Amino acid sequence: MSDSPHLATLAVHAGNAVDAGSGAIRRPLVMANSYALPDDPSELSWSGTGTPLYTRNGGANQGWLEEKLAALEGGAAAVALASGMAAQHAVFFAALRSGDHVVSSDNTYVGTYRLLSELLPGKYGITATLVDTSDLDAVAAAIRPETRVVHVETPANPTTRITDVAAVAELAHAAGALVSVDSTFATPVLQRPLGLGADVVVHSLTKYINGHGDAMGGAVVGGGAAGTALVDAIRREAMVNVGGAISPFNAWLIMRGSVTLPMRMRAHCAGAQAVAEFLEADPRVAYVAYPGLASHPQHDLAARTLDGGFGGMLAFAVRGDSDTQNRFVAALRVITSAVSLGHDESLVVHVSGDDERAPYYPEEFRRYGHLRFSVGLEDPRDLVADLDQALTAAVGPG
Repeated sequence: MSDSPHLATLAVHAGNAVDAGSGAIRRPLVMANSYALPDDPSELSWSGTGTPLYTRNGGANQGWLEEKLAALEGGAAAVALASGMAAQHAVFFAALRSGDHVVSSDNTYVGTYRLLSELLPGKYGITATLVDTSDLDAVAAAIRPETRVVHVETPANPTTRITDVAAVAELAHAAGALVSVDSTFATPVLQRPLGLGADVVVHSLTKYINGHGDAMGGAVVGGGAAGTALVDAIRREAMVNVGGAISPFNAWLIMRGSVTLPMRMRAHCAGAQAVAEFLEADPRVAYVAYPGLASHPQHDLAARTLDGGFGGMLAFAVRGDSDTQNRFVAALRVITSAVSLGHDESLVVHVSGDDERAPYYPEEFRRYGHLRFSVGLEDPRDLVADLDQALTAAVGPG
């Protein structure tokens, strides 16, 4: 390989090597939970992560996956954990102490929202200010002397709001705070936050990086001295001592799925653009939130900061009440009604307008609720036809 291989090449080769034992050209699945100790283990730390001892301290498949993830994000270190929320919790758990403060995007995955609005304040006295992180003045105003982390989710779940990571990182670092970015929707194909100034990037590996809806995992990738130190602390504290380790089989599956990530993301982006344009032009649809549309509030920022596409996620609503949304979903034949996202198959879930995060949503999300749509790898023509017939079933002809 060249000194600076491109992302598609890294997706294939990073973390992989010929297996020394068998000669196989793929890393094997190592299901052991324990590893042979040296003849004299007296100098070993039983909680150490440098020498293979016990899979909770780090297993072979986990280590190979971490190598790949660090390469894809251009990071110095990575830690793979049991789920995306295990990874997000690990960032806060390792970085914060009682009395610390977090500034966060007000549009985030619901688990992150609950951590910041309920669990961390109630259990540990860690406070959070939730703001529209696309508004740099709001970010600056929210930062306090005790702010230790500024957390950004971009594109945001479920509104697809875009945040300028580089600008937020400049504000946060000037105040001595770390910057964490949940980049699950974008993946390293569209956005590499460490190169924009973030200290750590968080992924739910369950979603696009695995890509096949058959494994669960999460990761934190760090860059620079501060990010690397935080990843080391996460490995020691949240993985070894709290126990959020990823299983060898899930690590192996995610490693396998990640190989096709660059080509899959191109297809997701193309499909989502076609679907979003169809929905926006249909009078039976109340609104569409997709960064690839000129009507999106941060379309220009998305075009400047996302590389090669606008992602596979969008949100929309059918004109009508909650029952109308449910009738529409029930009429779909190709698109599957299920939670999660980033699978090979298209997934849609209806969330009502009184969702617990609704106070932070745009007005149309509160009025109609929203249909979070993860556009899969099906032919976009079939997806459009399915949407059209379901709209007819729920609302009537266009």
